[in-house]
Amino acid sequence: MSQHENHHATSVIAVDWGTSSLRGARLDAQGRALEERAFARGIMTVPPSEFASVFEALFGDWMSTEGTLCLISGMAGSRQGWVEAPYCACPAGFDELAGQLAWLPQGALNPKGHRIAIVPGMSSEEAGVPDVMRGEEVQIFGAMQLSGWQNGLFVLPGTHSKWAVVQDGRITSFKSFMTGEVFAALSQHTILAKTIATDAPFDEAAFARGVANAQGPAGLLHHAFSARTLSLFGRMQAGPLASYLSGLVIGEELRAQTIGPVAEVVLVGSPGLNQRYSLALHELGLRCQTFGSEATWRGLAALAAKVNA
Repeated sequence: MSQHENHHATSVIAVDWGTSSLRGARLDAQGRALEERAFARGIMTVPPSEFASVFEALFGDWMSTEGTLCLISGMAGSRQGWVEAPYCACPAGFDELAGQLAWLPQGALNPKGHRIAIVPGMSSEEAGVPDVMRGEEVQIFGAMQLSGWQNGLFVLPGTHSKWAVVQDGRITSFKSFMTGEVFAALSQHTILAKTIATDAPFDEAAFARGVANAQGPAGLLHHAFSARTLSLFGRMQAGPLASYLSGLVIGEELRAQTIGPVAEVVLVGSPGLNQRYSLALHELGLRCQTFGSEATWRGLAALAAKVNA
């Protein structure tokens, strides 16, 4: 029997292997984490020939039960990862994603012959320009399971934020925004770094002011300079300025959206980012449902159920 034929094992291991971090969980039948592990072993720390040995050292004991299925999402499926898993093109749902899993055959890539597959990630295209994501597609499908939504707008804040449209349980399109990376660049590698305290506590009022200012004309290239002039004229201190700049860049992300008649969106991110995006979306009159890491586990569990059916 080949690795990708039907199995009826209940043991499912979910792994989210990103650029800078690695997380894993043993899941129960409902997709809830029975045990979680996290390591600073993102793909950039792993030599090309050592993914199998790193996986075995960190999760090998979880794979000891015969028939255990491990699904891995994230950058492990990139060209710099364990094995490249070609993108699944939108529109796509669970069936398409399950049909394009990259199974690791026994051999150099998988010496112990574990039942392991890598989720392919997804691609979208607009006006001849491609867009991609790896890992977020699993979070979206997990959030669909948790929220009960089969249609709607799903927002995944982060270094490269994603805005995805879901229709009839399928991701039809999405757009990426380099919001987190732009904030890091502005706050650490420009003149603004001289007057901004990025380690200061979050200031809700300053953040909301940034979001509101970003909705005006001229755009981020103009508004970002106000983080300098507000300091220059003594109208905002270094701590609140970090939250203000965060509001500007997140506000710019929101300004670029054509949201239409949607009154509520689903947010999937860390608690801190969910808080900021909830506040920003509230400024635009939108309500939010929020989910965190549980969306990844639920999404991989649902995909595993599809594979094991």
